[in-house]
Amino acid sequence: MIRTIRNWVTTFLWLFYFTIVRPSNCFVFKGESYPYLYSYNNFTFLNERAVEVPIIRKIWHQNAGRKILEVGNVLSQYYPVEHDVLDKYERVKGVINQDVVDFDPRKKYDLIICISTLEHVGWDEQPKDPEKVLRAINKLRELLDEQGEMIVTIPLGYNPGIDDLIRKGDIQFTELRCLKRISGKNRWIETKWEEVERSTYNNHYPRAEGIVIGKILKKDTTDFT
Repeated sequence: MIRTIRNWVTTFLWLFYFTIVRPSNCFVFKGESYPYLYSYNNFTFLNERAVEVPIIRKIWHQNAGRKILEVGNVLSQYYPVEHDVLDKYERVKGVINQDVVDFDPRKKYDLIICISTLEHVGWDEQPKDPEKVLRAINKLRELLDEQGEMIVTIPLGYNPGIDDLIRKGDIQFTELRCLKRISGKNRWIETKWEEVERSTYNNHYPRAEGIVIGKILKKDTTDFT
């Protein structure tokens, strides 16, 4: 009985994917067109992974051969990776299981990437520590080479604490970009911060309806565009 229900759910999701979602096969970010990631893994055709992963994947490819750290084991769920991956909880071969605030690799990175992970730092822990994410970001900034950069994606509405830190400018992004979900077909458009700052989570759509993509350099200058 359970297997039958599972098969029906799987069939429905794939039917939804092929008949409704797939026709919307591209989105635009910073003036460039990206294909949505439609994967059965994590049902990306229903959530923000459809846009987060393609954006970070392109940056990752552009930095091939450089020293890269990924915080949160995400890309390897879709592609083979060879860079360092830091994830406190996920016990997978090749993943470094340490708390980000304690991580001390004794080397610097050219690029640090992080897909939908920072919102969990300090928030999904007991006791909750809403300020821990700031310590994590400062730690990661210290791990950047002088010319290095960190690119993070954060779904809004999941962790009100981190949303507020972004709103107040306590997370000092060098550049902040935003994407907003505009339909049940999981279509996204780039927009301004003011259009997504009050986004909810698991409300109108599955998971996020607004995300930020932030760049962090050694120098702290915030640019909301």
